[in-house]
Amino acid sequence: MMIEVFKTNVQEMDRSRILIQKLLEQFPASKINFDLEDCDKILRVEGKDFCANRVIELLKLNGHYCEVLT
Repeated sequence: MMIEVFKTNVQEMDRSRILIQKLLEQFPASKINFDLEDCDKILRVEGKDFCANRVIELLKLNGHYCEVLT
């Protein structure tokens, strides 16, 4: 099991729900959530079989900034 935390520019709860659905289509066995209250608009992905670069690419394809939080 791995957990990756990303910094994003997602602002709206409705938008985050749409993105979670898209991510779950790619990584159905993962647990995915946003923390929009955090200053970094955190996206957390927890699972066994996901690729951080694919998560970043999916958000970018949908018009959002995303990078692994270090």
